[in-house]
Amino acid sequence: MAPMVGARAAWRQPRIESPRLAHATRRWQRTRMRIATWNINGLRARLEFVQHWLRERKPDVVGLQELKLTDDQFPHDEFGSLGYQAVTHGQKAWNGVAVLTRKPAQVTQKGLPGQDDFGARLLSVEVEGLSFTTLYCPNGKNLDHDDYEKKLAWYDALTAHVRERLDLSKPTIVCGDFNICPSALDSWNEARLAGNIFHTDAERARFQSLLDCGLTDVYRERNPTGTELSWWDYRGGAFHRKQGLRIDFLLASRAAYDRVESVEIDRDYRKKKDGLTASDHAPVFADLRS
Repeated sequence: MAPMVGARAAWRQPRIESPRLAHATRRWQRTRMRIATWNINGLRARLEFVQHWLRERKPDVVGLQELKLTDDQFPHDEFGSLGYQAVTHGQKAWNGVAVLTRKPAQVTQKGLPGQDDFGARLLSVEVEGLSFTTLYCPNGKNLDHDDYEKKLAWYDALTAHVRERLDLSKPTIVCGDFNICPSALDSWNEARLAGNIFHTDAERARFQSLLDCGLTDVYRERNPTGTELSWWDYRGGAFHRKQGLRIDFLLASRAAYDRVESVEIDRDYRKKKDGLTASDHAPVFADLRS
């Protein structure tokens, strides 16, 4: 297997010329935690792009989905050079999740119990007093496919896991690619797509059951009428035509949500950067008071 290529030599860490700005930046880093989720659609194809984003956005904890790598193929050194440690739950060619952190993290769960047939889709860690889970929910393909019913069962298992295994009285984040549009606001064309995959009553009921465990959709809570999207097909100019879906979420327990200062769907990183192709998903990040 060919080695993974590192960041281009032309890229450099931003240089802060002003001591005053440097002090402000250090103060922000001491008093804030930036958390994020991102389906990167293959780390081999996206490594340099992800590094570019890490340099610019400087998150503290990141949940990644759809690595399409085994654990021993993960480029730890490439992230270590930027100050990140990584824990992974990988799989050859498909699925795979990881958590990047600046501080050491302790793994508390790998895989969704009872759902091994769907592959490597869930990883939980404890880091800096925060319970952080990244997950990649099954797509379901279409309503006539066997995977649709299996997707619903996967959600039932996820809800049971969250209810039984996570202590939502503590600061907790469950994030990732959920492959569901929870409401009409989360689809570019609800009238056309209602009842289709990602838009069914059964899927939406499963998502609501997950929230009913004690989780809050951070973006929707902060933007009750917002229509920003997080995924756009590569085909047909969907991104520029604003034909996408919001399926990538940061869900927070009350103890975590009360610390949220802002949340952003980072649409700018769905665009090419320095000739590098973006994922079909945008990152989503939030700033929390430490």
